[in-house]
Amino acid sequence: MTKRLAVIRIRGRVNVSREVAHTLDMLGLRRVNHAVFIDDRPSYRGMLQKIKDYVTWGEVDAGDVALILRNRGEVIGGKRLTDDYVKEKTPFKSIEDFAGRFVDFKAELEDIPGLKKVFRLHPPRKGHGSIKKAYSMGGSLGNRGGEIKGLIRRMR
Repeated sequence: MTKRLAVIRIRGRVNVSREVAHTLDMLGLRRVNHAVFIDDRPSYRGMLQKIKDYVTWGEVDAGDVALILRNRGEVIGGKRLTDDYVKEKTPFKSIEDFAGRFVDFKAELEDIPGLKKVFRLHPPRKGHGSIKKAYSMGGSLGNRGGEIKGLIRRMR
C-alpha cells in the first residue's frame, strides 16, 4: 500500500545542476525550508532519488499533516487555513478530519479550494545538523522514514 511522504528542501540554489533544479521546480520546492506532500509511487521515488542531496523526506501520519496544515497552511490571498474555512468550503468537518482522509487517500489537497500546495516552514529549532551528509550518516539529507516527525515539529 502506498503512503504519504513529506518532502522538505534543505539546501539552497548554488551550484545546482539544471536537471536537479528542474526536478525541484516540478515538485514546487523552489526555496529552502519549503515542504510538499507526495505519495509513494515509483515516479516520485525516481524524483526523490535524483534530488536526494538537496531534500529530506519521510512518511507522515494524519497528526503530522494536520500540524502542517494548521500552522503553515495558506489559502490564496495569504490567509491562514482554519477549521471554519475547511468546514465552509469543503465536506470535511475540520483540518484533522481532512488530514485523516488525506493520509488514507480518500482526499487530496485540491479538495480544499485555494489551498497552496507548498508549505513555507520555519528553519528548525536547534538547526539542521550537517546539510552535506545523508541522514543515515548523521546528517540531514535523504530518507528519514518515520523520523521526519521530529523535524516537522521543530519546523512548524
